[in-house]
Amino acid sequence: MKKVLLSLFVFLGLSSVFAQNMMPATVVDIAVGSEAHTILVAAVTEAGLVETLQGEGPFTVFAPTDEAFAAALEALGLTAEELLASPDLASILTYHVVAGKLMAADVIAAVEAGGGEAMVDTVNGAPIKVTIVDGKVMINGTATVTAADLEAGNGVVHVIDAVILPPTE
Repeated sequence: MKKVLLSLFVFLGLSSVFAQNMMPATVVDIAVGSEAHTILVAAVTEAGLVETLQGEGPFTVFAPTDEAFAAALEALGLTAEELLASPDLASILTYHVVAGKLMAADVIAAVEAGGGEAMVDTVNGAPIKVTIVDGKVMINGTATVTAADLEAGNGVVHVIDAVILPPTE
């Protein structure tokens, strides 16, 4: 009986360690591990942001899918190559990143506390507007959060269905 209990405790202990190690190490690892974020990964790499986003953080990343990038490229009249060569690439990408770890519940609470909207500062320096429309979290009125709370060791990723562009002045 002691051996069975000891084995159970060892198994439970190892299971706990294994479960903790299942969490992606960084927000970059979440994107790299997703087949729907190949353009985002290429853009982050090209902009030289990989090392930063693999850092301690925490970061909240609103990650556009490849479909979102395809729609944005079409709307902007650009190719993926032109986007990757753009001097604005880092600015666009950092507009999708918030310093700090904002879980979906935090975002929703901020919107509710803000009377229906919340302005959240991005790493880019310009804020994004978060609202809830028909029960869906929206960023700048154009991007919908389609998957939330993908946790990493250095933050969280929320998948969005559109590329958001920083304001031009």
